[in-house]
Amino acid sequence: MPTVQFQLNGTPIVVEADSDRALLDVLRGRLDVTSPHFGCGAGECGACHVMVDGRAMTSCDMPMWSVAGKEVVTVEGLGTAERPHPLQRAFITEQAMQCGYCASGILVSAAALLTRNPSPTEAEVRAALDRNLCRCGSHNRMVRAVLRAAAEMAAS
Repeated sequence: MPTVQFQLNGTPIVVEADSDRALLDVLRGRLDVTSPHFGCGAGECGACHVMVDGRAMTSCDMPMWSVAGKEVVTVEGLGTAERPHPLQRAFITEQAMQCGYCASGILVSAAALLTRNPSPTEAEVRAALDRNLCRCGSHNRMVRAVLRAAAEMAAS
């Protein structure tokens, strides 16, 4: 079986996997990274979003060969319980999630946005989160949380 080498949350990874196997399957099944969730399986809902070289991407339909040599970041790579990322703090403060199923994909999408645009407008935040579906109806709180995190990051 071929091996694929990439960075996962800052750690070099070498994993044996079929090169056409989905990154989500390898993350959850082989590497015990459980924050990206299987939602639709067609790259439409955002529950499986991870950052690949700074861009939010769907991992359910991303073949392993496409991450070779790249940096993959999941929610586990954003922050820790002791040192949460400003987005994680803001989501807690704004009570921006309910069931949590979509939260990791949304946090990763928001982190990718703030990486390339540290001072987004509300419209830019809404556009960045547009590919993430949430049935709980927390979108307005999520937008406020992303704007709060951007302000916190700008002040530090």
